[in-house]
Amino acid sequence: MIPGGAEQGMMQIYLRVRPFTKEELCCNENQDCVVIEDDQTVTLSAPKGSATMKSSEKGIGLSIHKFSFSKVFGPQTTQVDLFEDTVRSQVFDFLEGKNALIFSYGVTNAGKTFTIQGTPKDPGILPRVLDATFHCIGGHQYKEMDLKPYLRNGAQFLDPDQVKQERTVKATILASVKEVNPSINLEFIPNIQRCDATSMSEATGDQFALWVAFFEIYNECVYDLLQPSLSKKRSSLRVCDDGAGNAYVKDLRWINIQNLSEANKLVQFGNKNRSAAATKMNHSSSRSHSIFTMKLLKIEGQTVKVISEFSLCDLAGSERCNKTKTFGERLKEAGNINNSLLILGKCINALRNSQADGKSSHIPFRESKLTKLFQAFFCGKGRASMIVNINQCASTYDETLHVMKFSAVAKQVGLSKWKLRNHFLLHIFDLRTYPELLDIIDNLRTRLLAERRKNLVQEVEIRKEMGDAMLQQILESEELRLRQIEELKESYAEKLEDTFEMFKDAIKEHAYQCAMNDLEDNYVPLDDFLKNCSSLTDDRYMRLYKEKCVLERMCEDKQELILSLEKRLIDLSQTLEDIRVGFLEKSADLEALQKKADEQVRYAVRLNAEKDREIASLKTQIEKLSQKSPVQPKPKKGFLANIKEAVTSPRKGASSRSLRKTPRTPRS
Repeated sequence: MIPGGAEQGMMQIYLRVRPFTKEELCCNENQDCVVIEDDQTVTLSAPKGSATMKSSEKGIGLSIHKFSFSKVFGPQTTQVDLFEDTVRSQVFDFLEGKNALIFSYGVTNAGKTFTIQGTPKDPGILPRVLDATFHCIGGHQYKEMDLKPYLRNGAQFLDPDQVKQERTVKATILASVKEVNPSINLEFIPNIQRCDATSMSEATGDQFALWVAFFEIYNECVYDLLQPSLSKKRSSLRVCDDGAGNAYVKDLRWINIQNLSEANKLVQFGNKNRSAAATKMNHSSSRSHSIFTMKLLKIEGQTVKVISEFSLCDLAGSERCNKTKTFGERLKEAGNINNSLLILGKCINALRNSQADGKSSHIPFRESKLTKLFQAFFCGKGRASMIVNINQCASTYDETLHVMKFSAVAKQVGLSKWKLRNHFLLHIFDLRTYPELLDIIDNLRTRLLAERRKNLVQEVEIRKEMGDAMLQQILESEELRLRQIEELKESYAEKLEDTFEMFKDAIKEHAYQCAMNDLEDNYVPLDDFLKNCSSLTDDRYMRLYKEKCVLERMCEDKQELILSLEKRLIDLSQTLEDIRVGFLEKSADLEALQKKADEQVRYAVRLNAEKDREIASLKTQIEKLSQKSPVQPKPKKGFLANIKEAVTSPRKGASSRSLRKTPRTPRS
């Protein structure tokens, strides 16, 4: 847009106080920390145990703070009342071609997401803005999808293939979401009395096309929430400049919507992809800044006359890690969240100081992607409002106070509101001259690069001078800090020595006191002591006498046992001696028998030898006789045979019998 004139207005800051939950009331969180004085003033009183109260007790700071806002909404405020008093006028500005930004700010678990999106039964600002927009442009919508937002403030014409692709993408996303029929309480619809943009369109035949985008800034990376993710790792988008100093998200998906049902499905689809996690303070805490952006194209024929933008930002909650118990990945997220909010605070503070001094100064919009995208709204190219959400819990008082101080600074920021004149509304261009516009852009880009090169040299020199000056200043401050540290060391050393001496004296005093107490507790008078000693001696003598008697009885029993054992031992010795004598006698008898048997054996051997000789001689005689009478027939068994048989047989039997009768006895 091209400004046609500007008037200064202060940034609108609204406060919404969340009611207590049952769990918070049970935990004694209601300590009257937040008191609403009127519809524009709130007083904060520090509870006991908070860092603010401890500081005030030491004389640092105050325990009671008072803040003023454009309007204060208490715990009983409905979503309808909030919309009517905060956003309704900006919806009308949006329909008339002006840009608007609303962002919610506050600590974790303060109700920011409920304020922006609400619930199906109690919708928040976002669905009500969409419904109001469709209510006003109903009957004047541009049905085709061949005109689409381009860069930050431009539009492009799509060919049939591109239109078909846009329809396919839209159908795919809508088909993946179940039908949602939120029971929106549209109490504000009958009260809408002015829709100047639609009234003008009835006379001129203008039409409107509404395109929306939904993205988040997570860990300083931009992610498209309307882009289906096929893998766990999402691809991040770049924040670029359009050549005129306006920041935009490159390759961001824009979807054309025709009714509220489609818009609700897109919001539901984006919320599924949004980064959220459980912390101690909120079981489903948003871990990213989500931005829902609407662009309204006012079209006459095939020419875009005006493009207006409405952005609603749900900022992630500022938090302290010791309160939310965040670790690991959650800790990294908290660091990035707090860093981007810190830069937002620096920008607002720099704007306030610049406007108060009347001097232009550097504002660090480009240090964060969040502030870079919002820069246009703070620099006169739109209207920005902030809804501050707080809770009344005593445990988060210090964080709430920080949020309130931030809002107090933001309330002092003035915004330039631009009046739009018909002949300065927008570059009204015919899309058929698109190649000529590209040539102009290339020419301007070349001139811009040359100018940037020229400025770069100057910037390097300035930076070098500033760096040298800052280095000198740092060295001086470092030297001063070192001196202060040395002085503090000496002071602390003296204090430590004094404290050590005090502790030594205290320990000695304590030891002496303990000894005296023990002496008093254990003191016994002399008479009692002697009496106790006498009693103890008598008891000891009696105990020793009893033990002596027991031992004597035990000795007598042992002596009797010894005598019985000795008697038994004598008996066993006598028995053993008798057995030995008997054994010796038997051994002598056995030896005599053995000798007798040996003599009988020798006698038998001699007898057998004699008989053998007799037999041999008889055989010899028989052979001689047989040789003398060889012709004689062999007689039958006669005299000699009988003699031989009589001689040999009985003797062999007798010898064998004698051998059997005299078995050999073993020697002892």
